[in-house]
Amino acid sequence: MQIVLAPMEGVVDHLMREMLTQIGGYDLCVTEFIRVVDQCLPARVFQRICPELAQGGKTVSGTPVRVQLLGQEPNWLAENAVRAVELGSPGVDLNFGCPAKAVNKSRGGAVLLKQTEQLYQIVKTVRDAVPAKYPVSAKIRLGYDDTSLTLANAEAICAAGASSLAVHARTKSDGYRPPAYWPWIAKIKQHVAIPLIANGEIWSAADAVQCQQQSNCQDIMLGRGALAMPNLAQTIKQQQPVMPWPQVLQLLMNYSEFEITGDKGKYYANRVKQWFSYLKLQYPQAAGLFQQLRLLSKSADILNLLNSALTKAEV
Repeated sequence: MQIVLAPMEGVVDHLMREMLTQIGGYDLCVTEFIRVVDQCLPARVFQRICPELAQGGKTVSGTPVRVQLLGQEPNWLAENAVRAVELGSPGVDLNFGCPAKAVNKSRGGAVLLKQTEQLYQIVKTVRDAVPAKYPVSAKIRLGYDDTSLTLANAEAICAAGASSLAVHARTKSDGYRPPAYWPWIAKIKQHVAIPLIANGEIWSAADAVQCQQQSNCQDIMLGRGALAMPNLAQTIKQQQPVMPWPQVLQLLMNYSEFEITGDKGKYYANRVKQWFSYLKLQYPQAAGLFQQLRLLSKSADILNLLNSALTKAEV
């Protein structure tokens, strides 16, 4: 079994990847998407989204980090894919699953699930351009409004030469509403010969087992569940107990130091609040703290609140 850490725009940045891979259990990380429109982007764009390029395309703990691209123009995506691997990315991932309205309006992400031929052309053009030793993976949802093209889309991506396919087992219209339709991944598996990675609604080790059984797929991708339970990957792989709340608070303090140092505090308040919105799904203690946290905007005030909570939790 392989576990992939999913990209999540605005919260799973390089600092979060660093921390979660240090906790362990991940075999691969995928970056937040780099939007490709009509040019080959400068190196600094890739390096900002994926600072791990400076250390061989891996986190400090040694987990590979694959650059993800999003766009709809095959040739420009191919040029940027080549640049990504030249800069050190151990492969390229193509995003056909993003449900964001702004992205879909500009013909990127999940809206491409309406255009099977375009999916094929994008994957084939990128695959032909990128040296064979580098994986070219893709991520899809089951469809845009419905599942009428699910199998055709997966078959097209496979025929175009993709190395693997991650499937978020919901349509764009489903958004993130439960449930995830894991049996659909088992249907896809009957039609394609490439490895599949199951994604969606995996919040616990029990969910992971159920997902594997229903999807007939051993490899999984964790997104929101990894934020709600920081050691989720290890509870799945190593049967570790759920990380206790005081340890999570210490992790938050460590992350705060990383984030404020890494981005000079620019995004810290928003990111820690977003993380708390997931933590409160797993830890009741986080819910009350989140109510106080929402009123704060200064890094120093947030740190004081977290430090106070940690002191109380350790008593």
